[in-house]
Amino acid sequence: MAGWGQQGEMTEYKKILIKRDLEMGVVMTVFRQKAERLTVQVIMETRQVAWTRTADRTDGVLDLFEIREVRPGRNSKDFERFKDGKDKHDESSCFTIFYGSQFVLNTLSVGADSVDEAQKWLTGLELLRQETLQAPTPVLIESWLRKQMYSVNQTKTNSISMKELKALLALLNYKAPSSRTLKDKFQEVGAKKDRLDFEQFHKLYNLIMFEQNEILDEFKKESCAFILGNTDKPDASAVLLHDFQRFLIYQQKESWASDLNQVRELMTTFIDDTMRKTNDPEFTVSEFLSFLFSKENSVWDEKYSEISNLDMNNPLSHYWISSSHNTYLTGDQLRSESSTEAYVRCLRLGCRCVELDCWEGPGEPIIYHGWTRTTKIKFEDVVKAINDHAFVTSEFPVILSIEEHCPLEQQRQMARIFRDVFGDKLLTEPHKKLSVEGGGTSKDFRKGQKQGDLEIWDPVDQRWNSHYCVISDDKLYYAEETEEEDEDPRKYQDLHTSEPWFHGRMKEGRQMGERLILDYCTENGGTDGTFLVRQSDTYVTDFTLSFWRSGRVQHCRIRSGSEGARTYFFLTPNLHFPSVFSLIQHYRDNPLRCQDFELRLTEAVPQPSPHLQEGWFYSNLSRGQAEDYLLRIPRDGAFLIRQREGEPDSFAITFRGDGKVKHCRIQKEGNMYLLGTTTEFESLVELVNYFKKKPLYRKIKLRYPVSPKLVDQFSTEKGCASLYDVKTYVEPNEIEPSLPKSTVRALYSYQAKKTDELSFSKGALIHNVSKSGDGWWKGDFGRRLQQFFPSNYVEEVSNNCRPDTREQDMEDNPLGELCKGVVDISKCNVQHLRNGKNGKSNVLTLQDVDQDSLQFDLSASSLVELFEWYQVAWDITQREMSKQYNREQEIRQQEEVEKKAEVAMEMSDMVVYCQPRSKEKDRFGVCRPVTVLPAVTGRGLGLCGYPSMAVNNQCWCGYPSMAVNNQCWCGYPSMAVNNQCWCGYHSMAVNNQCWCGYPSMAVNNQCWCGYPSMAVNNQCWCCS
Repeated sequence: MAGWGQQGEMTEYKKILIKRDLEMGVVMTVFRQKAERLTVQVIMETRQVAWTRTADRTDGVLDLFEIREVRPGRNSKDFERFKDGKDKHDESSCFTIFYGSQFVLNTLSVGADSVDEAQKWLTGLELLRQETLQAPTPVLIESWLRKQMYSVNQTKTNSISMKELKALLALLNYKAPSSRTLKDKFQEVGAKKDRLDFEQFHKLYNLIMFEQNEILDEFKKESCAFILGNTDKPDASAVLLHDFQRFLIYQQKESWASDLNQVRELMTTFIDDTMRKTNDPEFTVSEFLSFLFSKENSVWDEKYSEISNLDMNNPLSHYWISSSHNTYLTGDQLRSESSTEAYVRCLRLGCRCVELDCWEGPGEPIIYHGWTRTTKIKFEDVVKAINDHAFVTSEFPVILSIEEHCPLEQQRQMARIFRDVFGDKLLTEPHKKLSVEGGGTSKDFRKGQKQGDLEIWDPVDQRWNSHYCVISDDKLYYAEETEEEDEDPRKYQDLHTSEPWFHGRMKEGRQMGERLILDYCTENGGTDGTFLVRQSDTYVTDFTLSFWRSGRVQHCRIRSGSEGARTYFFLTPNLHFPSVFSLIQHYRDNPLRCQDFELRLTEAVPQPSPHLQEGWFYSNLSRGQAEDYLLRIPRDGAFLIRQREGEPDSFAITFRGDGKVKHCRIQKEGNMYLLGTTTEFESLVELVNYFKKKPLYRKIKLRYPVSPKLVDQFSTEKGCASLYDVKTYVEPNEIEPSLPKSTVRALYSYQAKKTDELSFSKGALIHNVSKSGDGWWKGDFGRRLQQFFPSNYVEEVSNNCRPDTREQDMEDNPLGELCKGVVDISKCNVQHLRNGKNGKSNVLTLQDVDQDSLQFDLSASSLVELFEWYQVAWDITQREMSKQYNREQEIRQQEEVEKKAEVAMEMSDMVVYCQPRSKEKDRFGVCRPVTVLPAVTGRGLGLCGYPSMAVNNQCWCGYPSMAVNNQCWCGYPSMAVNNQCWCGYHSMAVNNQCWCGYPSMAVNNQCWCGYPSMAVNNQCWCCS
């Protein structure tokens, strides 16, 4: 039965199958005072769920209409009674039905025999619950009547006697005038022998319900949309289709009734007789009266049940907010039970503000009504319940009203629980809604503080590279290095260096060349024209062409000459070439003519494993060693090639891409090197040269050959490598590796006061943290290992749910995807090196404030240009120093406030738009515009206090409450008596444990968020 949970994808046939199975019933374990095996089934006639011990005995029933939630898992107290291991039902095969019409819901806890069976019931019950809520009134009345009939007739014979009817009417608070009257009604509906079948019982219900039909007199007046006659004979009178349409349009003001098809569909819903469900339906009087008193004709305008987005753009203080007082209680404030289910119930009823009365508990905070006999529940359980159910009914924000009675240590626990459970749902900073016009994604470089071309020293390549740079948001962003078009003709002269026939300078010169050609010709047949080119042993700028002719090796000098700045090469004085490459290509296509012979160059003698001469090749390097080498060179495009262990014809290229070390296998097949399945190269050198020009992986080209010399350099010059390790120099396309275990993030900056303490800025990551209970933890940051730091300055970072900020970083980056790296100038010192560095006369250096060895060198085209960059960077560092000083002062003040006000700084920092604590509870003093006042009573204010309170609350966004007997405070009576404006009241305390008329009516408008439009305009309007 897999897939039952995918209700949105179910066909009608599957829905029918599920409902049929639920109607047939199944034996399951029902958890009550004891776990019992009972048959659980759905009775479709009465729309009830029943659990029975035997076929003729029903232990209990619940109405589908009263089901509020079907929750999977072992989520009720019924299951807690059976934690002794005797119950074999696991979490996935259990579910709980929460049902009832009161605030405190009843539960039916069930354990199915399989996960599929439990999933089928979860899906089926939700399907039937939705169908019941959407069912029309006649269907609900029919199921209700059957339920009443079966309640007095356990045999379910589909009939009811006179005696049983009298007992039923007494239960329904209906008293017949006399027995004779009841007998007359029996005869009127056609009953025989004092017994009614269901159809006659339904008619009797209509007679009793509409016995007092004075309302029909309204339809005899000429002002009515239609005249209804023969009302004394209900079955003879009729309401025609067009008459009913006029009634809906002109009397009921229903705009949708202009569509005749919708009117016809509504009428057929209330007609019992199938033969009368035609294109021109007619109502009998009883059917018309059934419509008048149905939910389809409710006085409530359904448009107020839907939220208009146009009305949801005002400040929060412009709305009534459905609030709950003592949310955790299920009864009175003295001896009742506290429960997390009370929070679930309130939130699912649409409540947007819940109260948490927090008190010190054994090792962790608890919630209960202090100094009373109400039961206690864990604070963490409450927060988890709020997180699971906060946005099931409504997507609008939930406000947590916290009454804090915990010591500082447990307040810190509360702050940690809030962050861990709510995650990014928790609003901890003022929300700013930014409007962006146009919606374009292009970057506007003009918004930067400074932009232009700079040269940046590359410690890997040991050279200056030109970059386009932008300073924005106190950071230096730089693009990929600018590859200038080099028009120097000498670049064409080096094309031969990558060719297989060029052997460079040979150790044994002429003898080695002859030996290579001889060996090659012996192995391959000795074709005339087989050749190689090497550098001349005698002339530095010349080359030697060695070739095979007539069974022996001959040599010919390739001379060089120059005309102005141009160099040329030739074998014969009358034919010049711009490069050795073009010369060889010519004589491979055209014969070389001399006095004694004429010869065309044919096969090239390749170098004997030319990669052996390259610094990037390693013949004896393991995979682990290769990864270690690459991790020391923190640049995408760094690479090496190694011989695979135990496989002479197999190689691997190890390179850095996307911040990670990757490997790719290279297989030698014959004389070719195969990368992947299709790409072939004659040598590893040719492969490397190819991927220096073309991307090997995504946009990564081979750029930095990892030679032993480069590895040694990065092993000794730790400043160069650590420049990247601490993310001062960041590749934006780098995929951040998994965080080490026990990693924390700094919430505030901290300056070490002792030598064994860490100094760090806000947002820094501290790794390998070891915790202790004295408020001081140890960890690694930068080069400092296992140093102390205050635990209340940091928050733990989850390794499994690390937020992916790459898209947001790119969105905020002025260079976008063109960006290669970022330097945070605010974390650097700025130095102008007047004596120059690395061959530049004027250099601007950004030096990390925490580690002197981390430097970032910049140079500009002129001293004036460099000074402009220096000024911008200097201003940023000075502003940061000022901010750091202010932060330190603020932290000191906060620590003093924490001691005086007894509010932990972690809790205080999480509170937005309000003041965590007020000592002057009984008077309205001068407060900030974002202050929320504590609860005050009417006794403390008196009636004279309401006018000023209403005005003050417009700015303070506060609300008064009465906390005497767990009932809502209702401002309406006092406002009506005093004839004062009520535009200052924003949060209505709708106590969900009891029904309160006026507040409920206020918040119901606009789907529990209504507010009088006149009040928004700061106008006073009278209630009297």
